[in-house]
Amino acid sequence: MPFLGQDWRSPGWRWVKTEDGWKRFEPFSPALENKNNQLNDISHAVILTGDEDEDIYTTEDCEFAAKKRKKDHCRNNTNSQCFYRENWIYVHKESTRERHGYCTLGEAFNRLDFSSAIQDIRRFNYVVKLLQLIAKSQLTSLSGAAQKNYFNILDKIVRKVMEDQYNPRLIKDLLQDLSSTLCILIRGVGKSVLVGNINIWICRLETILLWQQQLKNLQMNKQVNNGLTLSDLPLHMLSNILHRLSDGWDIITLGQVTPTLYMLSEDRQLWKKLCQYHFAEKQFCRHLILSEKGHIDWKLMYFALQKCYPIKEQYGDTLHFCRHCSILFWKDGGHPCTASDPNTCLMPVSPQHFIDLFKF
Repeated sequence: MPFLGQDWRSPGWRWVKTEDGWKRFEPFSPALENKNNQLNDISHAVILTGDEDEDIYTTEDCEFAAKKRKKDHCRNNTNSQCFYRENWIYVHKESTRERHGYCTLGEAFNRLDFSSAIQDIRRFNYVVKLLQLIAKSQLTSLSGAAQKNYFNILDKIVRKVMEDQYNPRLIKDLLQDLSSTLCILIRGVGKSVLVGNINIWICRLETILLWQQQLKNLQMNKQVNNGLTLSDLPLHMLSNILHRLSDGWDIITLGQVTPTLYMLSEDRQLWKKLCQYHFAEKQFCRHLILSEKGHIDWKLMYFALQKCYPIKEQYGDTLHFCRHCSILFWKDGGHPCTASDPNTCLMPVSPQHFIDLFKF
């Protein structure tokens, strides 16, 4: 007869082996209390406007969410990314005699330690892009634990940007897509696809609005440096730096630093090479934009083509997939490969390819 009582082993807790025996691991986040105080200052009235109707979540609707906020954030701040000894995962899409079930997107998201990856500047943009793709279409496919992990990582990303002031534009785009998705899910879909109480999701939306406001008020610190600066470099070196940038917005941003950089950032050849790098010649013919002098305006063409076609993505480091072992992993972490020459089996995985790996 099965035992139906509470499991004495307390499933869900994490235990750490010490010299005195096993002890329960209870991490504490010093920022939790400050974060809760900030959230309490936010109005609990979230207005979500649609095309035909308007749903208003008032203070009365969020009363339960306010009571559960502290409990929810306590759970979220337990670093639920689940510490695994191996930072790799076997990708299997069907059951076999040896393996039952299949690997899900949420499981891979938990196992691959994205929380530590954001601390590596080579992987930061890669993780942010992956979170943005999940926010657009795959948020509801994550398990409850993976969703908590998702928002934990997002919280760490926002705090890193606020401290280091690194690439805030990328995070603003991510939060905008995520807030739009949550508005649609809460207003139009609701409990049918959202894991957990809908009031918890309203709290998460409020948190996103708080993050957006913080990034909006972010002031870039002026660095005082008595050494060599960009202005001291010769023109050919400044031009070489601009030609190595693969994002048009980065070129525009760098051109706002000094008048010299602005002059170099408006070079037609610079934008022509950028268009040729990202797009094919057939695409040029469909979106020709001429200047007043009758020349092709490559700068305007770049942004016009960007709206119609995807640009090539460049990342300092990405996940890799071993075709021999069917294992997804970070390259510097390695994996137990049985191939005679593992390097010939490796394939870099873009953020979109990572999503596609777990579509069934």
